[in-house]
Amino acid sequence: MPKTVVKKTTKIKKIKKREEKKEKGKKKKIRQDKITKRKITEQEKTSIVKKESVKKESQKFIEAIGRRKTSSARVRLFPYSDFKDIIINNKPYKEYFSLFSWQKTIEAPLKELKFLGKFGVSVKVKGGGVSSQSEACRHGIARAIVLFDSSLRKKLKDLGFLTRDPRERERKKFGLKRARRAPQWSKR
Repeated sequence: MPKTVVKKTTKIKKIKKREEKKEKGKKKKIRQDKITKRKITEQEKTSIVKKESVKKESQKFIEAIGRRKTSSARVRLFPYSDFKDIIINNKPYKEYFSLFSWQKTIEAPLKELKFLGKFGVSVKVKGGGVSSQSEACRHGIARAIVLFDSSLRKKLKDLGFLTRDPRERERKKFGLKRARRAPQWSKR
């Protein structure tokens, strides 16, 4: 008989503790509401603006990764710096990509949004061939722009710059010359 009494008292204590925790939480919420309803003075407004500008400066770059075939490009977009050029693997992009079509591929997302010369872009690209590297860079630049301003996503998506082209070379199978090319059959 005394065991049931002990169980009931412990249950009652637990219930009381829960109710006390709920009341404390309500008090904290009320205090927070009072703080936010307070009027902001002119000095505080200027300090808030300064903090926002410091945040922009501290966020020196926006980073994104672009891929195509076996090549991947790590892109850094510098919207708040004086650096306004496109550098790929520590070389100017016109030096790294000698063909005009590859250069045009890289410029495409910036040119379409009229950002060419407004942002600095630094890219580390590896793997694959030169053509797939240029497309990986384009994909990474487009992704970084979307991270900078999400309202530009629709335009870049319509242009096809945000689609990761998944086509990769199929592996070679044994007994075949390439992935599917069989050796020439001879009757005799």
